[in-house]
Amino acid sequence: MEKGKLDSLFKNLQGTFDTEEPAQGHQQRFLEKLEGTHKVVKMDRKRSSWWKPLSIAASVAILLAVGIGLFAPKQSLDERMAKIAPEVSKTQFYFTSLVEEQVKLLESQSTPETQKIIDDTMIQLKKLEDNYTTLEQDLLNGGNSKLILSAMITNFQTRIDLLQDVLNQIDTIKTLKNYNDENYTI
Repeated sequence: MEKGKLDSLFKNLQGTFDTEEPAQGHQQRFLEKLEGTHKVVKMDRKRSSWWKPLSIAASVAILLAVGIGLFAPKQSLDERMAKIAPEVSKTQFYFTSLVEEQVKLLESQSTPETQKIIDDTMIQLKKLEDNYTTLEQDLLNGGNSKLILSAMITNFQTRIDLLQDVLNQIDTIKTLKNYNDENYTI
């Protein structure tokens, strides 16, 4: 239709549009008439009302699952290792205490003459500890457990041997220093 015809149509119909709200119970009366003339299933609004509580319950369940996942305490590396190989935790405790004891002894021997060798030893120990952590991860990820356990023990033995060698070198340095001091005359 053209714009002029449309405007004239609306001008002719002006004032005849029904803009009032239907009377109370109009929908119910309409549905009763509809049921009487045709076999129509009555629409019940209560059927769709179960979606709201179900969606709320699902939302709460999802929030709980996410909350538990985020805030649940995670097992430490040592706890996971103890589950996989209980003997590892016992061996680790034993070797760790030996290494710590040797490190304390090494640090107590620190002098200006021995400081460089002690610093180098600490760097090497840090590398061995990092290597051990990698071995632990490999064991947790399901690697060849016998081979990895052997490598872990070898790692600890290497640390202890390194510390023993350095302590022997420090004793040698001290002995040489004392020997030179005794032979030195003023």
